[in-house]
Amino acid sequence: MSIEKKISILLVEDEENLHEALKLNLELEGYEVTSAFDGGQALKAIEQEYFNLIILDVMLPGIDGISITETVRVQNNDVPILMLSAKNTSADRVLGLKKGADDYLTKPFNLEELLLRIQKLVEKNKKIEAKSFIGDKYSFGKNQIDFKAQEAVNKKGKLIELSKKETMLLKLLIENKNEVVTREKILQAVWGYNVYPTTRTIDNFILNFRKYFEEDSRNPKYFHSVRGVGYKYSE
Repeated sequence: MSIEKKISILLVEDEENLHEALKLNLELEGYEVTSAFDGGQALKAIEQEYFNLIILDVMLPGIDGISITETVRVQNNDVPILMLSAKNTSADRVLGLKKGADDYLTKPFNLEELLLRIQKLVEKNKKIEAKSFIGDKYSFGKNQIDFKAQEAVNKKGKLIELSKKETMLLKLLIENKNEVVTREKILQAVWGYNVYPTTRTIDNFILNFRKYFEEDSRNPKYFHSVRGVGYKYSE
C-alpha cells in the first residue's frame, strides 16, 4: 500500500509563542512542519529541502522576509509563499506581493482563515506540479523510450537499459518540455523524502542522457543544464 507523502511546510517566525501555536495547529491538520526562527536558518532550509509551502514572517532577525522571498524567486523556485506581517498598510502588502509572495496575511489573524489560505495555496501548487502527462512510450529524433520497460533504443539502434532513477528523471524532463525544471523539483520528484544527492549526481545523469541520445554529446540538442537554476529537455 502506498503511503501518501505529507505536505511539507517551512514555518519562518521568530516569535516563539506564535511559532509553537502555529506549528501545533499545522501538525494537527496533518502537515509536516520544519521550523526556522531567522532569515539565515530559513534560506539554509530552502537550499537543503523541498517544501510545498513557505509561511514567512516579514520582520525577522538577520535577513527579512522580503529579502528571502526575492532570493527564492531569483533562484527560479516557484514554491508558494504566504507572508505574515504586523504591518497592515496596503503599501506593505503590495510590496510583499510584488516581490513574489502568493498571499499576505496581517497579524493578528484568524487561525481558520490562515488554514484555509494554506489549503488553497497547496491545492494550487498541486495543479501546477501535475504537468502534461505523457504515455509509456515516447520518441524524439531517432530515439525511443519505453518508460514502463525502463529501456530505450537510441539512434544507432542500440538497446539501453535504464535505471529507475534515470527513467523517472527522463520522464520529468520530457513532461516539462522546453521549460527549466529546478534542481529542487527534480530532487523531490525523483529522490523524494528530502534525502538529497548532490547537484553533481544530477549532472552525471544528464551526461549519461547525452551519451545515450545526442548526435554530439558536447553540443547537446535535447538535454541542457541551466547553470545555477536547473535542467531542461528541448526539441
